[in-house]
Amino acid sequence: MRIAVNTRLLLHNKLDGIGWFTYHTLKSITSSHPEVEFIFFFDRPWSSEFIFNSNVKPVELFPPARHPFLYYLWFEYAVPKALKKHKADLFLSPDGYLSLATHVPQLAVIHDLNFEHYPGDLPFLTRKYYQHYFPRFAQKANRIATVSEFSKSDIIKCYGIDSDKIDVVYNGVNTLYQPIEFREKSEVKEKYTNGCPYFLFVGMLHQRKNISNLLKAYDQFRKSGDVKIKLLIVGHRKWWTSDMEGAFIQMQFKEDVIFIGRQPIQELVKIVGAALAMVYVSTFEGFGVPIIEAMRSGVPVITSNVTAMPEVSQDAATLIDPFDIDSICKAMIRIHADPNYCNQMITKGIERSKDFSWEKTSALLWESILKTTPFK
Repeated sequence: MRIAVNTRLLLHNKLDGIGWFTYHTLKSITSSHPEVEFIFFFDRPWSSEFIFNSNVKPVELFPPARHPFLYYLWFEYAVPKALKKHKADLFLSPDGYLSLATHVPQLAVIHDLNFEHYPGDLPFLTRKYYQHYFPRFAQKANRIATVSEFSKSDIIKCYGIDSDKIDVVYNGVNTLYQPIEFREKSEVKEKYTNGCPYFLFVGMLHQRKNISNLLKAYDQFRKSGDVKIKLLIVGHRKWWTSDMEGAFIQMQFKEDVIFIGRQPIQELVKIVGAALAMVYVSTFEGFGVPIIEAMRSGVPVITSNVTAMPEVSQDAATLIDPFDIDSICKAMIRIHADPNYCNQMITKGIERSKDFSWEKTSALLWESILKTTPFK
């Protein structure tokens, strides 16, 4: 079998959610199936770290696909030509984008449909591209994989896709995330927060991550008592908005909000492990990987009671209403004031995190591959 893969999100030192999904699943699948030839389609010069095994052949396709017009050229012209040239039996796309101009069987991993529910969170052209093409991609796909039962249900409702065509392939969690020792926690806090405990957010600073309400809730929490707890925010500010900026400017305790940008995985593992709690209060998620990363690290989690987050966290997190600032604040107060409750959440979180691994994800994705193509 010859499988072509859209690997344009495998970027050196720039892996985010879908990039990590692509990295971990392909690293496992290419190793587990040496009998299969994999052709990785990059849209720029590739890094050798992503050529996982000898059965991987990297190919650079022009043009770099980082804009809706270029998405169209890449997927509708470059990809079909390359699929034909390399005689691919299947096209696997971990970010859900497909080609409408090929007859090669295609498997799309559609992580969520946030753009259908919160279209205003995206730039105009990107939003229009997603809303025009993703319904067509879903219909064109021979099979769809997604990362939660919530997302599966959402794809069925929004696009009228038969449930039998969709496989749930839950995200995994990096095994580097582990509880860390007291000494290491102290070192991390000294480095980032002058020795103070901190609430933590990890993720791209996108509108749907609900940064504005997080900032307002933290400010309200600080006003509720004389506590020296900081808010540490880890993530790229590419999508920073005037709404977020306004919320930040109006804060009384803005000097205790610390932005440290994107961090390498080795450092991020320490930052997560030293946190008082992960506060991940998005308005929309297809999964929410930082929830499981924190749980695996022995860190309590505050997360939202909407979309996929209750499914992922079950009873192992403090669920809040992401649209209610007071709800988020009260959860922060409880985590700070009730150590017994904290310990219960830590224990439950560690147990819940055991349900997720990249080995399980990769095995389920391989099953989807075999359902997509008649070749065995």
